[in-house]
Amino acid sequence: MNYYLGVDAGGSKTYAIITDEDGNIVGKGRSGNGNHQLGAQEARHNVRESVGMALTQARLTPEQIAFAYFGMAGADREADFRVLRPMIAELGFPRHEIVCDTMIALRAGTDKPYGVVLICGTGTNSAGVNRQGESFQCGGFSYQYGDFGGGGGLNVEAFRSVIRAWDGRERPTLLTRLLLDSLGYESVQAMFDDYLDHDRTPPTNLAKLLFEAADQGDAAAQEILRKQGEELGKSARAVIKRLGLAEERFDVVLAGSIVTRGKGEHVTAYIEQAIREAAPLASVVKLAVEPVVGAVWLAHEAGRGALPQTVYERLKDLSDYDAI
Repeated sequence: MNYYLGVDAGGSKTYAIITDEDGNIVGKGRSGNGNHQLGAQEARHNVRESVGMALTQARLTPEQIAFAYFGMAGADREADFRVLRPMIAELGFPRHEIVCDTMIALRAGTDKPYGVVLICGTGTNSAGVNRQGESFQCGGFSYQYGDFGGGGGLNVEAFRSVIRAWDGRERPTLLTRLLLDSLGYESVQAMFDDYLDHDRTPPTNLAKLLFEAADQGDAAAQEILRKQGEELGKSARAVIKRLGLAEERFDVVLAGSIVTRGKGEHVTAYIEQAIREAAPLASVVKLAVEPVVGAVWLAHEAGRGALPQTVYERLKDLSDYDAI
């Protein structure tokens, strides 16, 4: 019996799943941050811990894994791979591959070997693969390097909107009361002084308030979410153009809480518009499977040359890691 390991190492969690050759899950592991850009030693420990948990549960050793596939947040440039290669090699898997986590999200969201993925969770990223196997990543390096939004940016946009409405630079917004209630302040003045005096940063969960306010017709919230959608659409167009996908039929996979949970239409409507203009035959789909499943599928494909339909069917509905 052959066994396959898939790992999804993100900025807040690291998931690992081992299946047998029929797609039955025989081991799983979970730990914290796996992005070396947020702390290399922490990421090293957490990846090792999650993989170790999966191996222990499966009663296997690394040498018994036919192929291990690692989707790593922060695996963006050669400089990153110089950190990641020895980190993963020391785990002892004879055959393994390391890719950016965008690639496992793409694989988890489509049954085609090519397509585009847009990630908008804590941060944003976009990437794609064409029929020839050529890949291209657009963004994922922060606001300074061209990105906009994600939970780590939209929280600041919401906070700024409240400040600007309070001091008279913008119109009043429903975000004011929502933000004050969420953060526990009686007034914007009290919030302003506390944040300024203690150099605080708005928490990422404030992004959800934008959707709540937008649903109630708030112009400020709707404008921020519109910009997020348009920016993601620009990234998609850049990937489509670079990879020559304009005339192809493929999926654009949306991954991350901003575009997959709740009423994300305030964002996705603008993405869909951009996709229709750039690639009329493309379909926009929301990721409904845990990205780690994409890593498992890629492990099977790398180790066997193709993904058996039985393995695909057994794992295609795994949308919640905690329920596995």
